[in-house]
Amino acid sequence: MSTPYPFTALVGQDDLRLALLLNAVSPAVGGVLVRGEKGTAKSTAVRALSALLPEVPVVAGCRFSCDPAAPDPNCPDGPHEAGGAAARPARMVELPVGASEDRLVGALDIERALAEGVKAFEPGLLADAHRGILYVDEVNLLHDHLVDLLLDAAAMGASYVEREGVSVRHAARFLLVGTMNPEEGELRPQLLDRFGLTVEVAASRETDQRVEVVRRRLAYDDDPEAFAARFAEDEAALRERVVAARALLPRVNLGDGALRQIAATCAAFEVDGMRADIVMARTATALAAWAGRTEVESEDVRQAALLALPHRRRRNPFDAPGLDEDKLDETLEEARENEASEEPEPPEGDDDPDGGGPDGGGPGGGLPPADGPEGPEGSVPPELPAQNQGPDAEEAPAPQEPAPAPGGARGEQRAVRAAEPFRTKMLSVPGIGEGAAGRRSRARTEHGRTTGSRRPRGTLTKLHLAATVQAAAPHQKARGRSGAGLVVRRDDLRQATREGREGNLVLFVVDASGSMAARQRMSAVKGAVLSLLLDAYQRRDKVGLVTFRGKDAEVALPPTSSVDAAAARLESLPTGGRTPLAAGLLKAHDVLRVERLRDAARRPLVVVVTDGRATGGVEPVARAGRAARLFAADGVASVVVDCESGYVRLGLAAQLAGELGGTAVTLDELRADSIAGLVKNVQGMNSPSRRAA
Repeated sequence: MSTPYPFTALVGQDDLRLALLLNAVSPAVGGVLVRGEKGTAKSTAVRALSALLPEVPVVAGCRFSCDPAAPDPNCPDGPHEAGGAAARPARMVELPVGASEDRLVGALDIERALAEGVKAFEPGLLADAHRGILYVDEVNLLHDHLVDLLLDAAAMGASYVEREGVSVRHAARFLLVGTMNPEEGELRPQLLDRFGLTVEVAASRETDQRVEVVRRRLAYDDDPEAFAARFAEDEAALRERVVAARALLPRVNLGDGALRQIAATCAAFEVDGMRADIVMARTATALAAWAGRTEVESEDVRQAALLALPHRRRRNPFDAPGLDEDKLDETLEEARENEASEEPEPPEGDDDPDGGGPDGGGPGGGLPPADGPEGPEGSVPPELPAQNQGPDAEEAPAPQEPAPAPGGARGEQRAVRAAEPFRTKMLSVPGIGEGAAGRRSRARTEHGRTTGSRRPRGTLTKLHLAATVQAAAPHQKARGRSGAGLVVRRDDLRQATREGREGNLVLFVVDASGSMAARQRMSAVKGAVLSLLLDAYQRRDKVGLVTFRGKDAEVALPPTSSVDAAAARLESLPTGGRTPLAAGLLKAHDVLRVERLRDAARRPLVVVVTDGRATGGVEPVARAGRAARLFAADGVASVVVDCESGYVRLGLAAQLAGELGGTAVTLDELRADSIAGLVKNVQGMNSPSRRAA
């Protein structure tokens, strides 16, 4: 709709609103990552923020929005002469998930650059977002190289485009806002660290708030203009407050005491690097300016920690972001006591050394009130809840695995805790694919080492200079070349072909029958699968989970990018009953068939975790063999993790691997520091000669 939803009409979501406003006051904070379930007004809040930002003065006709007061000397449209200033509203530019690199950073016409020696540059979304908002919905679904480009530009305040010795640079300073649903996969920790603040959002469980949300949304949908008019006065007041806070920001003093509290907090929570300290300092300063103060107070530091640190404590994909608030308060109190013990006693008659900060407990005096159940006027945003205690929490003891229930229909046993994960060997799919960028199997990609050249199909993106010169050289005489130089035409251009790595679909087929629970084997099995999940996360794979036990198999987790969800399903997996191996394989085969229709380019790797036993039903062993041969016929790469233990071993897992056309490894062999050559074995067993045409 042309009329945006008013920012002051948002119900609840105080932390989200505060984080967005702090970035509006001080873009140097570094943006905000909004994490939460679908339908929690993430996108609505971001779009509403753009209407609060003041108008931007620009050089008339400049495609890069240069400031007339200080135009960029390196602007591709420059140099700019004095005068010709204009004003426009602050932009909010949306980056779609499927955007290309050229669409993000801009496109350089290589043909004109080579043939005519001119820099024909078409600006991208980074140029459009300069001095405005760049909004990335589902940022966790962007390709890694686009996220890298995006965050590098946000950190440096400039975008660089370099193609075959031709370079273009332009300013790119923007408020970066990303939203994501954690169920669809996580960002890597090093990318999480590049966002200044993070906020967890969830739908309210309070009836009154939910009623008010629906009431306002229906009113907005019925008449957007009339609804916006109801909040016009509040919007204007909030816009003026943003402008006033921006003007006050340079005068805010961040004293040594506040700096010591920031450093002590980051050290206490073992945050890597120094970016967290810097972000906290900028956030605390913005909080003071938002409150109309010129001194940073302890409560500003506390609120800054709650916004800037939770996502920086994440060590692996199975850790949920969060902060132990009791530990935070203890750290800040200790820092204040140390500071007080080092300071000389103030002379008699001095003012209160603690300062006269505003009453109310929260930095900034809160957000403007909105009608409805958001609390009394002047209320402050509530503190972020402690969502995860991380390594500081006391771990619950692992449940003891009981004996099979006598007389039970399936002999079901309670879930056991997974053993400690370990670093696994590299498993890969043979051949060369063309799937999504990742780190597992060989693939033709836009990034990687150059392996050859071809004629471009569509827009030329990566020029193979040597091949282009070689194609143009025989025609120079016919083209009337005189003297030095080379006459290059479109037909001579060659696209570089590159080889890198792709991410695969790793489908786990896990035996959860009673035989797997024997001798408390399931804990080690879950630890192995957890290790493989961690490896899949690091290699940018999609994962799926099929389990089988009793009489049938089920899809415990459809293919997804969220290894967190797979780990949670694995942890709660019960065991017991017979071993319907054929049902598990057939269910996995069906999952691959459906997924192939959705994403044909992503190649699968099936990991069957079992001892190879097949019981229950008519001819269970023969049916399992026939099901396994379906994978071999389709040329699906597969690995069987042999979970058999004890002195007497039947070797059934190895027989299953042979039927699948894959290879079998034991739990011990799966470790990265065990025997070598596993990848070679996997690729050998799935060589093209063994695959169906």
